Amino acid sequence: MCQMSAKKAKKPRTKNVFREYLEMLTETAVFVFFILTFVVQSFGIPTGSMEHTLLVGDFLLVNKMINASTAFPWESKILPSRKLRRGDIVAFKAPPENLKIDYVKRVIALEGDRLEIRDKQVLINGQPLQEKYKVHLYGRLPLEGDNFGPVTVPAGNVFVMGDNRDNSADSRVWGYLPVNYIKGRPWLIYFSYKAEPDAYLKTSLSEKLKRFLTFLPKARWDRFLRLIR
Repeated sequence: MCQMSAKKAKKPRTKNVFREYLEMLTETAVFVFFILTFVVQSFGIPTGSMEHTLLVGDFLLVNKMINASTAFPWESKILPSRKLRRGDIVAFKAPPENLKIDYVKRVIALEGDRLEIRDKQVLINGQPLQEKYKVHLYGRLPLEGDNFGPVTVPAGNVFVMGDNRDNSADSRVWGYLPVNYIKGRPWLIYFSYKAEPDAYLKTSLSEKLKRFLTFLPKARWDRFLRLIR
């Protein structure tokens, strides 16, 4: 009688193995989607405008929670944020019209700052800005690359520049960056390989296959898991 009762008390299996795996995969996919949508974004560096801080072939994780974008109101309501600071590296939608492309530059001046560049020296509110991160590799630049302003950054905008000052299309070229275009702050290099400077322009299947077959031999292992400052 005891054995009969034990068998009757045991509940039958209500889910098969396939369904359990499907539910697990679905939950994992939802979790990954949430992380990639609201917390971090993967980003590759295609040009040398941020050398030597960031190199062509660096792959980054962008922290989207540190500077919640206000381009979409619902994002700013659910993501924590802090005010931008001079020296922050930011990932943003490229102004003024092509919002499908992401760029990475460094915040040089905040709204209300009076910015001027004299012979490559950046002045903020009349004081020289100390920039240990910047490099000048190509001598004097034409037009306003070495000399710019003075200008006052309008409300709701920042002035951004690449660390590689002689090879960067930035606010000196296309103007101020609206704060609501900023997507987040790069914080970690998770992979890096020695890529060709113009690799992002080569989009054919053969070129993509070539990069896939050679990226491991060209890996820069010393840059793996490096924090970005």
